[in-house]
Amino acid sequence: MTLKYVGPKPIISHTGIEFDNNKEDKYIYINIAVQLIQALDHDYFEGKIYTYDTNNTHLSDDEILRTLKKYRPDLDDIMDKENHDIEDEIQEHIKRANENQILDEESKEVLKNNIEIMHDYMIQRSVNKSVYYVAIEILADLVKKDHIDYIITPMYHKFAHVLHSVQGVLEKQKTPIDTKMEIYKEDGALFIKLQVINILQ
Repeated sequence: MTLKYVGPKPIISHTGIEFDNNKEDKYIYINIAVQLIQALDHDYFEGKIYTYDTNNTHLSDDEILRTLKKYRPDLDDIMDKENHDIEDEIQEHIKRANENQILDEESKEVLKNNIEIMHDYMIQRSVNKSVYYVAIEILADLVKKDHIDYIITPMYHKFAHVLHSVQGVLEKQKTPIDTKMEIYKEDGALFIKLQVINILQ
């Protein structure tokens, strides 16, 4: 398995295939997440503030996978498992289509064909999502391990989405880590700040 963009969540029915543009492919956030990993993973000295310029950086899919495998050598296994899990889920959708008591035979066939048409699309979306959450877990681990007090990024949608995901993972730790997010303006530019409140020393 590899990484590649496919698109928003498909809504598949016997009448056709539509897309939920509110549920974008997690692929679009992976690059930012991995850049943040690279920005955060270094030695820290007390009282020092570190900055990282992401403006001119765009990692290739191969670079993303290589970076993530440094932290999760089992990444290929994770992607392979996700592939098998979503394959099972797709087969379950087809089984339910066959057993549907409301649709006539022609509609059942259309539904099954629509599911088959979107087969590779759904698998890739699911693999992208699993890779994204691997990156988010790595980010959360770095915040915890290095006792990072805060992360500030430009107030762009992709950065906000990634920081919100990190916040969610930190709050679900065995010993939850409280955080807060705030948006502020400085020199005419908007920024978002993820602040860690109660990380254990």
